[in-house]
Amino acid sequence: MTSTAPSSIRTRRKVLAVLAGGLVLGVGAAITLAAWNDSEFATGTFTAGSFNLQGSTDGTTYGEHTTAPGAPLTFSANFGNLTPGDSVYASYWLQLDKNTTSPATVTPALDATSGTGSNASAISYKVYTVPSATVCDANVATTGTLILSGANLSTATGATSFSLAKGTPPTTAGAAQKLCFVATAGTQAVLQQGQSGTAVWKFTATSN
Repeated sequence: MTSTAPSSIRTRRKVLAVLAGGLVLGVGAAITLAAWNDSEFATGTFTAGSFNLQGSTDGTTYGEHTTAPGAPLTFSANFGNLTPGDSVYASYWLQLDKNTTSPATVTPALDATSGTGSNASAISYKVYTVPSATVCDANVATTGTLILSGANLSTATGATSFSLAKGTPPTTAGAAQKLCFVATAGTQAVLQQGQSGTAVWKFTATSN
């Protein structure tokens, strides 16, 4: 059936149809542009703890002896005038300083610079851990724990690690561990008169 509507009416309908389409497109564009954005951020800051081993020859004044030959041990009488079979004794203390935040495991060894002097092969040694009140003398073998020994000043056997506790940072150092060193001169056949031998011991602390 042929439409009898005047041409002006048909044109107006086309215009309205175009406008309606435009309105639909306009609404769709507004929805697309109305986006929401939101962000979250998180930050982590990481700080390492402190770790420092100290030594003392008297159990009172502590310092750092980080390179050989380190702190000179004070041995008992006659260490400078040994005769065959003599034994001499020295005490040493180790602790973690007041700023240390972790306990430690300490491993004893001879330093690479140890064993110098003509009598280095004629003197044996032993190193013990002992309670703080123990006197470092001939009884140490029954009161202490052997952690290192050598048939001479150039060898080390039986290295045994021990623990050090941390204190209360930053005010109090950890409890000290006392060590006892025993050096024994060899027989008349090997000990050379007027000659010396030098040992350098090394204690490496590793944080736990």
